[in-house]
Amino acid sequence: MRKRSGKRSLWLAGLLVLGLGGLALVAPPLTPGTYPGTTESAPVTVITTAPPSPIVSLTPEELAARVVPSIVTITSSGGFTTTAGTGIVLSPDGVVLTNHHVISGGSEITATSMSNGLIYDVEVLGYDSDQDLAVLRLAGASNLPSATVGTAENAKRGDPITAIGNAEGEGVPLPAPGVITNLGVTVNTRNSTDGSRNQLMGLIEVDADIRPGDSGGPLVNAAAELIGVSSAGNAIADRTETSPAPQSYAIPIDIALPVVDQVLSGLSSETVRVGPTPILGVAVKDHRDASPGAEVVAVSFDSPAEKAGLTKGAVITEFGGTPITSSADLNSVMSSRKPGDAIDVKWTDAQGQPAAGSLVLDEGPPR
Repeated sequence: MRKRSGKRSLWLAGLLVLGLGGLALVAPPLTPGTYPGTTESAPVTVITTAPPSPIVSLTPEELAARVVPSIVTITSSGGFTTTAGTGIVLSPDGVVLTNHHVISGGSEITATSMSNGLIYDVEVLGYDSDQDLAVLRLAGASNLPSATVGTAENAKRGDPITAIGNAEGEGVPLPAPGVITNLGVTVNTRNSTDGSRNQLMGLIEVDADIRPGDSGGPLVNAAAELIGVSSAGNAIADRTETSPAPQSYAIPIDIALPVVDQVLSGLSSETVRVGPTPILGVAVKDHRDASPGAEVVAVSFDSPAEKAGLTKGAVITEFGGTPITSSADLNSVMSSRKPGDAIDVKWTDAQGQPAAGSLVLDEGPPR
């Protein structure tokens, strides 16, 4: 925990973005409750009530007063890139939900609480890059106000909503009111940092003007209940009468909570990474010639791959005893590994000659 050092101004121009330096849009069920405080060994669960109470609409001022203390602004730095975003506090001891693209590639991540103004170092507990979700913990946090968790199960078109987040990365939470315009939407996204593409499904579409920096922030209903995690929007800094209507998207909280529970339970899977991220130090693509595998297109300096003798043009055919026939195969076996693991690797070099070596995985930023 560190004293406030002042807000940092960040800037990103662009249309249809997810977070500052985040994702661009390429094309276009479950119970209410609240999160209690948790320990590192116990998964978070939702305390349910039934039937749901009628929603009592709040004024914009009342809504902001309830929601803002339960969010953090996030700054993630890695290499030459800095990303700003928002996080949702789920428990008093600092478990935070945000978007994966907000913290992806970040070697130094901090979060500023909107309830007490303190800046916290961030530990990435786990993430699901396919669903663009990440679970964090604020080091040394206690007694933080947490979000009132609702459900998107009963949401319908025309319902009023508000997105609140770190708009434009200025460190000052701003509300973006609107209404739900569609449900169950599928959106294709592109990461503006590394160009990777992803498809998000089951999203809530709203006409709220979600801006860069709002990514990972709460989408709440008229009673200030959390129903979604803001993820994408066609933000325009200077909107005019001729500007297109705001069209933004949020991940339903009902999709996000199972990922949170899985991460806190400590169970990694093919899509959910729990704990530190292992790094091999190569970029690969599919190799479809006579001997299929993961073809190395780049090797990082002083990485485990370079130390083992892998070079550009090599085709990885076996990793830790598992046959590799594509880049997806390599990514899949890496998902079950952790930093410090010793791995035997087989490959063919750029001249087609067989080779083998051993390496120890390093720890890298979340990917």
